[in-house]
Amino acid sequence: TKMNSVIILVLFCMMRSSSSLNLFPRLSNGLFKSGENAESLKRNILELSRKVNRGLTETAEDRENMQKLFGKLEAKNLKNNTLTNPALNGVWLLEYTTSDSILGRGSSSSKVGPIYQTINTINLTAENSETVNYFGLLSVPRKVSATLRVMSPSKVAVQFQRFTIGPISFQAPVSFKGELDVTYLDKDLRLSRGDKGNIFVLTKFKDL
Repeated sequence: TKMNSVIILVLFCMMRSSSSLNLFPRLSNGLFKSGENAESLKRNILELSRKVNRGLTETAEDRENMQKLFGKLEAKNLKNNTLTNPALNGVWLLEYTTSDSILGRGSSSSKVGPIYQTINTINLTAENSETVNYFGLLSVPRKVSATLRVMSPSKVAVQFQRFTIGPISFQAPVSFKGELDVTYLDKDLRLSRGDKGNIFVLTKFKDL
């Protein structure tokens, strides 16, 4: 009927108007593309991390892909109060980083086996531990302890306190400090950004 035709025309005009005003931007910017959920992003990040040996063997393309995946998973962290999340406390295994010093690039020593980071937000302490092989001859355990100071709901200032290399232990210089922003956190995976622009991917090894 004529009345039905008028109603259909009005509805059509309303739909076009809504589209032109972009009332549904989340649908138009690709955030809900297939395969973009947190679990698939985590799986892709870990697969790439292990493919490039924590970052040691990555190509420029690998790093670009990791940066994209990293940013997409960070965007899933709707509540950025990661420091109050109990899941942060524990021993974490480093899966990937862009830090040359942590990876041992350009050094006479190489990292052997896993690299761990222990975080305790109750007493605001942290510890990094690893085993380093010098000149292909001698493997030595090495660790550094640090104290943390809360800067924001997701970021801490890191003051390194003590280095231990094998049986030798010594105080860290006061200038050895940094910052760490925990940008994504769940019960088994953590993403962090350092103050020098490096990124870190870690999986939970065990709880405290």
